[in-house]
Amino acid sequence: MKTFIIRLFKGVAMGAANVIPGVSGGTIALITNIYEELIESLKSFDLSAIKLILKGHFKTLNKQLNLDFLLPIILGIVLSILSLAKLFDYLLVEYPEHTWAYFFGLVLASVYYVGLKIKYWDWKIIVILITGALVALTVSFVSPSPSENTSYFYIFICGLIGICGMILPGLSGSYILMLMGNYHLLMVKSINSFSEFAQALISGNLSAFFSSSEFDLLIYFLIFLIGSVIGLVAFSNIISLIINKYHDETLALLTGFVFGSLSIIWPWKKVIYSSEIIDRHGEPLLLGYDRYFPNVWGVNELFVVIVMLIGVFSIVFVEYLAKQEQ
Repeated sequence: MKTFIIRLFKGVAMGAANVIPGVSGGTIALITNIYEELIESLKSFDLSAIKLILKGHFKTLNKQLNLDFLLPIILGIVLSILSLAKLFDYLLVEYPEHTWAYFFGLVLASVYYVGLKIKYWDWKIIVILITGALVALTVSFVSPSPSENTSYFYIFICGLIGICGMILPGLSGSYILMLMGNYHLLMVKSINSFSEFAQALISGNLSAFFSSSEFDLLIYFLIFLIGSVIGLVAFSNIISLIINKYHDETLALLTGFVFGSLSIIWPWKKVIYSSEIIDRHGEPLLLGYDRYFPNVWGVNELFVVIVMLIGVFSIVFVEYLAKQEQ
């Protein structure tokens, strides 16, 4: 039970990270020492696993998929995403600097602990690390898509691509969805439609729900989920192959990704809107972000730094728990 609860909370942490644009659940998995086992477990979901399900051989399936490990992780991720979507939607609107600061501290501390997992350092490892950092930094300066795309095929592609970022440390799946224009649609509105569906189910008013826009949002999320599952299995096989053959090189690249992603979640930034172009909702077009360092320091700026340090110490504490578990 203790092991189950620890894994559940690691899943909750991964889910919370995946909701925030710029933070990767893969980073949390890597620093809590479950990343490689997670990838190997996900990779084992193949045609033979489907045959075991159809034949009802669940004991063999449990062993093949490592479900004792995988189920609490997935349960934690799902619970976290469903429960924290509205919270982070509120925090990013009302307290954006403090929210970004906390996750900036998380990722900053993660760079150190992820780098410690590299066994042998040489010039090749350093070049790979710098390359990874430059890739993530370049992604952080790409302008987001101007509008949502509700095409079923596009949403399916969002699932395929977004999940790759969600399990790849340093490259945020949520940020990729934001660049594709569908972050708010899929990670906020669609997820929140589950609560509307639950309320309609409890009240016995499903007919009204099926005729509302909330039903369309639920369909979008289900399509996104299908794309995510397919992308998760396919991408985990690729990562497993690479990390088993090139362990230190892969970790160096991932460390670079994590370091480069700090630009995305820098707490002090202003949203840049177009004064001439509007999106399809009639709102000014989002062009990007203007990052800055405060010239004048007051109580708010100091509190932002304190929150950032709390993020750093959160990772230190998580790393301490991971060592205690070992």
